[in-house]
Amino acid sequence: MEPAFVMTSPAPCWRLSGAAFRSNTAPASTRRWQSIQYKRCSLFPGKTKTHVIERHTQHCSPATLQMTASEPAASGTSAPTDLSASLGRRLALGAYIACWYAANIGFNIVNKTLMKSFPLFVSVTAVQMLAGATISLFLWGTRMHRFQRATPADLRKIYPLALAHLFGNLFTNFSLRQMAVSFTHVIKASEPFFSVVLAKIFLPGTTFSWPIYASLVPIVFGVVLASVSEVSFNWPGFLTAVASNVSFQSRNVLSKKFMKGVEFDDVNLFGWISCLAAITAIPLAIVVDYTKYAGVWSAANASIGGLSLLGMLALCGLLHYLYNQFSYVVLQRVSPVTHSIGNTVKRVAVIVSSVLFFRNPVSRQNIIGTVIALAGVAIYSQVKTLRGGKVKKA
Repeated sequence: MEPAFVMTSPAPCWRLSGAAFRSNTAPASTRRWQSIQYKRCSLFPGKTKTHVIERHTQHCSPATLQMTASEPAASGTSAPTDLSASLGRRLALGAYIACWYAANIGFNIVNKTLMKSFPLFVSVTAVQMLAGATISLFLWGTRMHRFQRATPADLRKIYPLALAHLFGNLFTNFSLRQMAVSFTHVIKASEPFFSVVLAKIFLPGTTFSWPIYASLVPIVFGVVLASVSEVSFNWPGFLTAVASNVSFQSRNVLSKKFMKGVEFDDVNLFGWISCLAAITAIPLAIVVDYTKYAGVWSAANASIGGLSLLGMLALCGLLHYLYNQFSYVVLQRVSPVTHSIGNTVKRVAVIVSSVLFFRNPVSRQNIIGTVIALAGVAIYSQVKTLRGGKVKKA
């Protein structure tokens, strides 16, 4: 069967089958007139053709319009048009991936730098959640993105995800304050291990194929090998990095469990998560950090200046939103396998860039452990997607 295409497909020319128009209510004369129109429509390439089809089929409801690919028009202009469109899509995808990587690298560097002068990780996390909520409200208020209203029932389902998102970022920021960025991300590479464990706990009856379990071995071994030789290793930082993995993977598992029947696009879902997380994080930051603000602000003002501190807080929040959003944008345009590979490469880019920027000492054993762990992540991602690693028991 030939693939069906929607009205907005960028193909230069289409042939419509006679069965494409099916209406039991339209009079015979109308159906004959519509038949003439769809034959003429094949003469009109591009947007003009689409406009004519839409104008003459709007009275055919509930007619079903199916379009199948036809031979290119004889004008000889379709091949260059297709090539230009394909090149444009590839360039756009490359730009999105570059923005995703740049925002993530920039976020980790700015966040670590900020933590040195403003070590109140709860307040920093609250700023990041507030930035996501503010940008989402701006997109909705200016109608740059369609707003999807959430019912009280929807909010009850989203709130556990918001809590997991909030605490995942809290633990990550604490770990970044305690240890090197590169080592924190090596530990965070063990996310697949916690994904499997939490799925077994929260989704009863879920099992995984043996290649999935096998791919976890190099991940765990690599993280352990890198940890043994890490100069900046300390238990609070290590345990909070592990806790961030548990939180983020709990968010993913809970999303599968609670979000059935709730239809939000990625921008709206992330917006609602950010809003609920901000509402929770701001009071928490005030309670935890309010006695420390005066002293920390005075020290930061003396070292980097008050305006610089405010600018870094704003930039940190903006980059946090952007790298999450560009990740969703890329995922919408590529397969899950491609996205998982891109995410693994992104983690390598973050580790390498942070080592170069902060000049952290790295041993050979640390490098070997990191490579083994990231290779295990890449294998896990491909096996899970290509072979359908998860199987639900009957």
